[in-house]
Amino acid sequence: MTKTPDTHETVQDYYGRELQGTSDLKTDACCDASSVPDWLKRLLKNIHPEVLSRYYGCGLVCPPLLEGCRVLDLGSGSGRDVYALAQLVGPTGSVVGVDMTDEQLAVAEETRGFHIEAFGYDNVRFLKGYIEKLDELDLEPESFDVIVSNCVINLSPDKAAVLNGVRRLLKPGGEFFFSDVYADRRVPDAVRNDPVLYGECLGGALYWHDFVTISKQAGFADPRLVEDRPLEVTDPELSARVGDLNFFSATYRLFKLDGLEAGREDYGQTVTYQGGIPDNGCQFLLDKDQTLATGEAVRVCGNTWRMLQETRFKDHFTFEGDFSHHRGIFTGSAAAMPFDEASETPTSGGCC
Repeated sequence: MTKTPDTHETVQDYYGRELQGTSDLKTDACCDASSVPDWLKRLLKNIHPEVLSRYYGCGLVCPPLLEGCRVLDLGSGSGRDVYALAQLVGPTGSVVGVDMTDEQLAVAEETRGFHIEAFGYDNVRFLKGYIEKLDELDLEPESFDVIVSNCVINLSPDKAAVLNGVRRLLKPGGEFFFSDVYADRRVPDAVRNDPVLYGECLGGALYWHDFVTISKQAGFADPRLVEDRPLEVTDPELSARVGDLNFFSATYRLFKLDGLEAGREDYGQTVTYQGGIPDNGCQFLLDKDQTLATGEAVRVCGNTWRMLQETRFKDHFTFEGDFSHHRGIFTGSAAAMPFDEASETPTSGGCC
């Protein structure tokens, strides 16, 4: 893929000087359109208005069961997601935000005292850096339980380096839970090199199939699509430049699990959700195709078994079976793809 020589400068200028608030956006790519759930409303009430006014996310980046976790937010901006996550991990957890834009980081830092007083504890740290150069930052390998990102990877000139860095920093069994913008085909140079379209999270969008390929090459064998929605280019001039390209916001989760297979295989295993995960009392949404109701034994493929049994979710499920008898390809559910009845899927909540 051809790289724009000054990608970082373009993004820093757009988010540091061009945009003064969410209302300045020309598309709905970096603006979550889903309804805000009650659990998120409670968190947002404690976040400084200046931070909220500079939010440019596109989806859900608060996975469940974060209390006590160490979390990293890539492209944290002015800190809305960081300060929301800080409340979810609590005083025994911590959140680190990484961003490359001085103006955004200044807002995040200037409001630290406000949030310490609002939360009653200080568990947040911000670092300046590039998300494709995480190895250059003061971050220990295999030190994070969860890594998140909200509509930022599309802005990076080297997506593969981002994913490789993420895998290096995740603990075994850790999760990368993130929202981003994808295209239904490879984005042509005219769109990719347009500074406004790039800043609006469209020019740098990956073709979804290329994203899946890059994820697997980075060691995430079975990417799981959680939710997706179509995006609208609301500015007539920009819409004309985009042409017949279609863009979607999608939330994925990738697990760092060495035992995951390239395909979804059947070993006759079942899992039963026992409840107890905050805000997931009646059911647990693993991905777009698998919502596990409390108390109901569900047949799953070997990869799903590992995603639940070898991660922080383990204590909330019971497991039957093992890997001793392979039964062939798992036919219980197919891998969900973006753009497939995207807006019809119920979700577990709004964005973080």
